[in-house]
Amino acid sequence: MPDIRHHFGEAFVSVDGSMDRDRMRTHVFANPQAKVLLESIIHPRVHEELERLVRTSHTACVVFDVPLLVESGRWRSRLDTVFVVDCARETQIARVIARNGWPRQQVESVIAQQSPRAVRLASADGVLWNDGIDLPALQALVLGMARRLGL
Repeated sequence: MPDIRHHFGEAFVSVDGSMDRDRMRTHVFANPQAKVLLESIIHPRVHEELERLVRTSHTACVVFDVPLLVESGRWRSRLDTVFVVDCARETQIARVIARNGWPRQQVESVIAQQSPRAVRLASADGVLWNDGIDLPALQALVLGMARRLGL
């Protein structure tokens, strides 16, 4: 947070001291240079922490939830297996609207800045289709994939 405060100012810091994610999101999607700066602050720290967690892990499998796996270019080569959780575009839009309360145009703007769906799917070793199914059915898919991996 000190670097975010230094580079972006107090306006991007919430009253609890955390980053004001909504304000930052609006700012970086309107300003590509700000996005690069933010990523240069956050990504090395996330990478360092994940490396520490992997080194100290005593489990058979470590799962990373990597929102920008394809966009970053650094993750795919470091992972043994990549699964993409996918759904129809309209489902994705509806879920973000329901979760974040954003207007549809904002959701579509964010999606437009991500890697195309076809690119994400092409980077995957497996796809979890999370559309039109309930949580127990999704859980069964995840457990099936875990068994196929010997977990």
